[in-house]
Amino acid sequence: MNSAPPAVHAAGLTVQRGARTVLKGLDFAVPRGQVTGLLGPSGCGKSTLLRALVGAQAKVTGQLDVLGHPAGHPALRSRVGYVTQAPSVYADLTVSQNLDYFATVLSPGASRADRRSTVRRVLAEVDLTAHADQLVSRLSGGQRSRASLAVALLGTPELLVLDEPTVGLDPVLRRELWQLFHRLAAEGTTLLVSSHVMDEAERCDRLLLMRDGQLLADDTPDALRASTRADTVEDAFLHLVDPSAPRQEATR
Repeated sequence: MNSAPPAVHAAGLTVQRGARTVLKGLDFAVPRGQVTGLLGPSGCGKSTLLRALVGAQAKVTGQLDVLGHPAGHPALRSRVGYVTQAPSVYADLTVSQNLDYFATVLSPGASRADRRSTVRRVLAEVDLTAHADQLVSRLSGGQRSRASLAVALLGTPELLVLDEPTVGLDPVLRRELWQLFHRLAAEGTTLLVSSHVMDEAERCDRLLLMRDGQLLADDTPDALRASTRADTVEDAFLHLVDPSAPRQEATR
C-alpha cells in the first residue's frame, strides 16, 4: 500500500468571485502516480479548481498544498505541468520550433544539444515525431492537444494538470490520449484530468465528482458504483445529485 503523502491536499478550499462563491469548502486528496479524474458538468468550478492548484486563481482561501508546498509556490514551477483548454502552442511555428522555444524558456542555461534531446523525447512520448516539422496550424485537433501536452512534459513534471484535454476529439483520439495518460502514470507521473464527459470517468483510477462548486464524491469508480448500487459512474453521479430519484432499470 502506498504510504507516500498525496500529490495534492485540499482542506476548506474556497474561491470567491465577486458575490459568488465558486468553490465551497472543498476537502480532497490526489494520490501520487495515478490518473485522477475531475468530473462534473460545465460551469461547476472545475477550471477554477485547476487554476487554484497551479497558483493562477485569485481570492483563494483554505488550505491547498501541492507536492508539499502551498499552491503557486515558486518551487513548483518546474514540477507541475499545466495544459489549458485552449492550445498553448504558436500556430505559425512548427511543432519542434514550439518545443525548442519553450525548452529554452524553461532551461535557458541548457545546451542546444540537451534541448534537442529533450524535444526528441517529448515528441516520442506524445507520438508526434512524424509531425515535428509541420506547422501547428496544419495539425488536427488531436495533434494540437498532444503538442500542448508535449510542452507541459518538457520539464518532466511530477504532476500534470489537464483541463478538458479531450474536448471535441473523436473517440479514437480520445482513446489514444487516455492511453498516453496511463502510460505516464505508470512511469510515476501524477495526473489530474478534468472532463464533463461522464464516460471518461471509467478510464480514471480515482474520481473527484463536482457539482455547483461542491464535491459530491472522492473515491474510485468501483467504490462509487458499489456505494450507490449503480451500473455506471454516470448513474452514480445522478444518484448523488438526487438520491430520491428512481433508479433507471438496466436495459441489458
